[in-house]
Amino acid sequence: MTWRHLTTTWTRDNAGHPGKKMAASVVTRRLCSTAAAAAVKTTRWERLKKSRVAKWCSGVLLDYKEAVREVGLGIWNRPLKSSVYIGLLGGAGACIYTQPDETSFETDLLDVSNKLGLLSPWIRSETSDQHVLNLVKLRNEGRLRHISLGLVALTFCADYDPEADLYEAQCGNLSIPWRSLHERVVDVGFAGRWWILDSKMKDYDVNDAEFKNLPVHMQTTQPPTVKEVESTEKMHKDSWLPIQMEEDKEKNI
Repeated sequence: MTWRHLTTTWTRDNAGHPGKKMAASVVTRRLCSTAAAAAVKTTRWERLKKSRVAKWCSGVLLDYKEAVREVGLGIWNRPLKSSVYIGLLGGAGACIYTQPDETSFETDLLDVSNKLGLLSPWIRSETSDQHVLNLVKLRNEGRLRHISLGLVALTFCADYDPEADLYEAQCGNLSIPWRSLHERVVDVGFAGRWWILDSKMKDYDVNDAEFKNLPVHMQTTQPPTVKEVESTEKMHKDSWLPIQMEEDKEKNI
């Protein structure tokens, strides 16, 4: 039995009574509004599916699905080329993930400065000492800057501390131009290392100035020859033999 049949029966039974007619009309309106609300609830999802937003989302999903399918087919048809691309992407991702930051540069700088501080000034490498002293000076003055370029990171020096209340330090038009940035770079960070700092710290405990007064043939070292190695080994073995006195040698003779 439908709502229309119920309302028709109700109005037919109460046709001779005015009060009952009003009540019947009120009930009819309520029933119609309830039925209309139910119809709206049932069709709201359908209207949403037919909206422009739903069509746009479904189109985007279809595009991504087609792209993924084409990528899978390309990997299956050209495995060598795909492996090269995947290796390059993986390498780029590893470089980005292991890219050193400003904190790591300061940590490495303090570490190498402590290593040099444990050595006597007479045996420090002049190259390492001067480079580290220059970086420490720039750091204390607040002039070191750090910039990330994706795969690599750069540390360069500026003219002023950004917290200095000077017009030259605060004016954006007087900042460092990009064309002169390469002249101010003090280190390059790549694959978790600061390469210039590591190269400057090579043989940091060897002072080349100590060997300037030596003869030319003693200023450089060369690997020993085979005969020299054999002679040295023979002398080392003989040093472990017991010492024989001259009297013992005569008796043995």
